[in-house]
Amino acid sequence: MKTKRIVIILFTLMVAVAFSFPMTISAEAKNITKGDTTANIKAVQTRLKTLGYYTATADGIWGPKTLAAVKSFQKAKGLTADGVVGPKTEQALGITLSSSTSTSGGAGGLSSSDMNLLARCIYGEARGEPYLGQVAVAAVILNRVKSSLFPNSISGVIYQKWAFTCVADGQINLSPNQSALNAARDALNGWDPTNGCLYYYNAATATSKWIWSLKVELKIGKHSFARA
Repeated sequence: MKTKRIVIILFTLMVAVAFSFPMTISAEAKNITKGDTTANIKAVQTRLKTLGYYTATADGIWGPKTLAAVKSFQKAKGLTADGVVGPKTEQALGITLSSSTSTSGGAGGLSSSDMNLLARCIYGEARGEPYLGQVAVAAVILNRVKSSLFPNSISGVIYQKWAFTCVADGQINLSPNQSALNAARDALNGWDPTNGCLYYYNAATATSKWIWSLKVELKIGKHSFARA
């Protein structure tokens, strides 16, 4: 009887742990106060990784390492080290998170034609690049839309004269694959691996002397990303 009681107690404890663990992770994920999307978590992880606070993969999953990295960053910046990515932490990180909780269909309220155009440009410009590099190209396009230096629409930015090689050589007309479509959605939902860059180029093929004068902020695959 004593052995039976011990087995029952152990089983009860195992069930309690099994149910409490995912609930804890779910609660921690709420530390992203805006949107709470995978793209937002990736954006936080990527920025923290760039700043040296996070060393794991930017996988969009909120876990203990991400929480610890956020707290360390907050402490270093003199913020309340609560692990919550609210407005002040978001501003200190220098990123803008998406308020949208949807990553399907017309992301960010974008028309299907603009969404497809963005994905086509990603495919034409970066289909041989790592996924992070594809999102980065999309982010550059969206950063230009927001900038007063460029046209204020996706089509205007992409079709601006001499702006993108894929437009000049006709690759803009190729059908995008799922990776390009996913990258477009992630960028539209706020993931910007470049942290605001407006330019990128392939150092092996770039011929513009002006582009070489820009300060390179980061490199992903074959592309160098710069501000202005």
